Amino acid sequence: MYFRNKYFTPLQFDFAIIGAGIVGLATAYQIKQRSPAASIVVIDKEKQIAAHQTGHNSGVIHSGLYYKPGSLKATNCLRGYRLLIDFCDTHGVDYELCGKVVVATAPEELPLLDKLYQNGQANGLQGLKKLNAEQLQEYEPHLQGLAGFYVPQTGIIDYRQVAAKLHELLAEQDTVFRLGSKVTGIRVKNSHVEIQAGDHTVRATKLINCAGLYADKIAAMSGDDPGVRIIPFRGEYYKLIPEKEHLVKNLIYPVPDPNFPFLGVHFTRMKRGGVEAGPNAVLAYKREGYRKSDINLQELGETLAWPGFRKIAAKYWRTGLGEFYRSYSKKAFTRALQKLIPALTEADLTTGGSGVRAQACDRHGGLVDDFLIHQGPGVINVLNAPSPAATSSLAIGEHIAGLALAND
Repeated sequence: MYFRNKYFTPLQFDFAIIGAGIVGLATAYQIKQRSPAASIVVIDKEKQIAAHQTGHNSGVIHSGLYYKPGSLKATNCLRGYRLLIDFCDTHGVDYELCGKVVVATAPEELPLLDKLYQNGQANGLQGLKKLNAEQLQEYEPHLQGLAGFYVPQTGIIDYRQVAAKLHELLAEQDTVFRLGSKVTGIRVKNSHVEIQAGDHTVRATKLINCAGLYADKIAAMSGDDPGVRIIPFRGEYYKLIPEKEHLVKNLIYPVPDPNFPFLGVHFTRMKRGGVEAGPNAVLAYKREGYRKSDINLQELGETLAWPGFRKIAAKYWRTGLGEFYRSYSKKAFTRALQKLIPALTEADLTTGGSGVRAQACDRHGGLVDDFLIHQGPGVINVLNAPSPAATSSLAIGEHIAGLALAND
């Protein structure tokens, strides 16, 4: 338990959390749930919360279908799902559990579809329903596929609203937010950690790194050699024009490529309105490169120089070329979507938003598939927390809070 004292100053804290995205906010919230007197500062270089991965999220509440049973992704997604629903019910955050359809459109995808169904069962999902071609159209009348199944636990939400509610609750509990403060240096000492954030030095007993796209760089500042680098992958979306939104009732997903850590182009009805189609997955030319024109030569050079990325490029170059082609060709993007909904035309799509996935890659070319958290003296580094991190955020925060409070 942590107690304030009369010598407490705004720049001395029990915990400093770098990153005001949903994982950082959920971590602060879960620490406060367990130790209300703990003093916490949340630091972010942006002037607002949820500026990057959280603010560009597709807004899906994931069920835990895709993840290896027993992995951190599976356990945290399943528990995070329940915690998220309870949090939203308690605090009035709107969401909808509309379910989704996963569909195989080619014969070679049928064994993968069955394996994915079995994986969902192994993860404890209830109510999965196998569908033949005719039954698919009962759920999605304009969908074409050979077979599929329905996942009732999947939902839609605006994660910016979840982040805003976490921010509000934390502020009410005297959590300090130092927004617009870029971290430029970290010194780990025997009894505390000093963080240079903007024009101030923040001192904390423990540092928790939830910096997302810059998690590896913050880890390196803290003296941790994580053995991975963050590779930024941009996901670009189209939106269905309003007149064609009726083509999609809820969510439609293809069978994903088991060798590539992305789910393929799909359709998502958004909680804030409209239907998104996508994303592709292309290398971003900077870590926060949301547009094709966003380039940071230093960051791009660091990505290209990383041995693991070069091995990925050699392994997946055909897939990568296809993704880049769809990035620059609306016609090619439309063809990919037509595998699911043949009635869709190029004219039915308008340019949508984009997000950047912070994907950890090891030196040997492995794309880290699970959440990755390193703990060292005075520091906890969250090094890989891509999707389903938003769904899992309260469970990830719970896990990190347990680590942070374990020895105190």
